Order: sequence, then C-alpha cells, then structure tokens
Amino acid sequence: MHLSKQVFLIYIFLGSLGINASSALAQSQVTYKQVEAVLRPIVVEKAEWALLQEPVTVTANHASRSAGGIHDFYSEGDYWWPNPEDPDGPYIQRDGMTNPDNFTAHREAMIRFSQIIGALASAYKITGDEKYAAHAFTHLYAWFVDPDLKMNPSLNFAQAIKGRVTGRGIGIIDTIHLMEVAQGLEVVQGSIAADPDLVLEIKKWFGDYLTWLTTHPYGRDESATKNNHATCYYMQVASFAKLTANKDLLEMCRDEFENRLLPNQMAENGSFPLELDRTKPYGYSLFNLDAMTTLAWILTDGSRNMMNFETASGKSIPQGISFLSPYVQDKSNWPYSKDVMYWDNWPVAHPFLLFGALNFDNSEWFELWKQLDHDPEIPEVVRNLPIRNPLIWMKKDLSGFLGCEYSGTSSR
Repeated sequence: MHLSKQVFLIYIFLGSLGINASSALAQSQVTYKQVEAVLRPIVVEKAEWALLQEPVTVTANHASRSAGGIHDFYSEGDYWWPNPEDPDGPYIQRDGMTNPDNFTAHREAMIRFSQIIGALASAYKITGDEKYAAHAFTHLYAWFVDPDLKMNPSLNFAQAIKGRVTGRGIGIIDTIHLMEVAQGLEVVQGSIAADPDLVLEIKKWFGDYLTWLTTHPYGRDESATKNNHATCYYMQVASFAKLTANKDLLEMCRDEFENRLLPNQMAENGSFPLELDRTKPYGYSLFNLDAMTTLAWILTDGSRNMMNFETASGKSIPQGISFLSPYVQDKSNWPYSKDVMYWDNWPVAHPFLLFGALNFDNSEWFELWKQLDHDPEIPEVVRNLPIRNPLIWMKKDLSGFLGCEYSGTSSR
C-alpha cells in the first residue's frame, strides 16, 4: 500500500517515541466493520424491499418526443422550459431551475435499478445469502440481456431539448447510476446463483457501452468538458473499465485525473471555482467532490493509490475534503450564494467523507459521515449522490491496498 504523507509522518513520529507504528495504526484505522455496523440496518431493510421488486426497464415507458426506439434511454434537459413568448417553439434555459414536466421515467427506472442492485449486492456481501444474488440476476438479465426488455448500450437520446436537439453529450451524466450496477455485479458474480454465461453477456453490454462512450461524438464532447461533467464521464469509464478489465482505459482515466481533471478544476484552496459559479454552488461542489473522490477510489489498485495523488502546487483529494467538510459540518458558515433549489436538502452521507476517512485514517471525517443521512429520499438528492451503497466498493480486509475490490476477470 502506498502511504499518504500524513500516515508516513505518523510512522516517523511514533518510531521516534519507540512505539510500534504498524501496531498503533492498526488500532486506530477506520475499518470495514465500522462502516458495516453503521449501514447494516439500512442494508437489510432495503434488501428486503428489493426482493419484492420486479424489473422495470426503459421499455416500460416511451416518450412521445423521443427520437429513439423503445430500447433507447431517453431523458430531457432539466433546466429547459417552454418559452412564454412562443409556447410551441424551442425551449429556453433557466439554469438551476428544474422543469417538473420534462420526461424523467427512464432516469427514474435506472435509479431504481441501481438502488435494487446496490441493496441486494450489499446484503449478499454482509450475509452471504444466495437469495439476494439470485434476485439481482433477475434484474441484470432484464436490463442487459432480455431481447424484449433490455436497454441499448448507447445514449444517443439523453437530455434532449424540445425544438433544439434530440440528444446531447451532456446526457451521459445520466448513467452514473449504472456504476453501482456494475460494482454490484462484481460482488455477486462469484455467487452460486451466478450463471457464468450470463455474467459474460452482461459484461459484454458494458464493454459495448464503453466503446460507445469512448468513440461517439457525444462521448468525446462530454470528456472535454471542464466541470463535473468531465469528472462524471471519467468516473463512469473507470467503473465500467474495471468491470471489463480494460487496463488501457483505466490508465487513460488515471492520466486524465492527474493531468487535467484535478489540476484544472480545483483551486489552490481545494474548492471547485466552476461549480461555485453555478446557481447551486453548494450542491454542485458536493457532487463534484464526491465524483472526483470516487474516481480516485476506483482507480486505486495494488500498485497505485490515486487517493494520494497531489499536484506540484498541492491540489489533492484531502485538500478538497478539508475545504468542504467544515461546511458539511455547519452549512450556516457557507460563504457563497445559497443554492436556488434544494438548499435545505444537503448535505447527506457523502462518499468523499467515507473514502477520505478510510484512505487517510481520519476519524473526524468518518464521524461526520456517520451522523449524516444514509438513506435520503428526495429524488434530486438521490440523483446527485453517485455512491449510495459504499460497502460494495470496499474491501473487507483493509490491511492491503484501499480502493474497491477488483475481480481481474474479463469478458472480452
């Protein structure tokens, strides 16, 4: 494991006092068991709910304005509204203000799918009960294999705008909710309930979607954005590349994280200026730090801890957490504008706090994460919380490298 600077200095200090550093740190380290103890009641409740759910895929609803077919994911730009001066004409933008009349059924179905797989995989990891894995494969089959129900592995019609475009690269952010599906598959693929051929078919779907993400103009457009959209693009690519053992794409994501995403988006004080300039600066700052930290967590493996990366000027994941965590602790001290919507619904149990606490053995961040809401119900909050089932992203044995478990298997 690569040690962070903080941990390295602790080793030196404890050694100068004649204290066995490895033993002392082992006693203080935030552990998987501590996280499981916090989440177990929620996981069990959610998993029992998930066992009762039948698959609902994109084929269940078709929008009249969609230019795609029944198997194509479709959504509409959130901040676009009818023009009062031309009600039947092209929509106009009202940044930060969500239009409740836009089509969201596919996004809601995908979030539900993510919640189901996340809950079932978490419960399987905690209990080892095969019923959770078996039911997870019922939903995985429906979404990725069943010819009547499956979603096409592309996103040509996401975040469309009436009268303007039938889809946009910006819509790729909608599939961040497939990350916990991919990670859930990593957890249940070793179960007795797992059919190896079905696992390969599902991984092939993700491989095909990765090809679309990295070759279609929409994907290239999204990868070149300068704010949270680029972060979320590479977070998804990393997640799906890990599932499909695509080492080239994982290395590309590491290069982007080190050389463009973190150094270009983060200011010297750990903030994200482009997010602070939005109409929802608090929510967007939380969201981007969640995504940036999750990306680093996914990209961490046995030889390279991306959570510890630091630019020459000191920009780093802990710098970002140190900037934002005081305002999570007490939002009333937030020195910037309040969000125009959902100001009262943040913060919740953000993954940047947990992953930061685990990697840097920071009990303050862990205690802050522990006391926050782990089961938010406001749809907009759920939508903007990329990791809602952290147990499936953790190794049970944290004595080795941190980061999420990696199967090393490939379908290609």
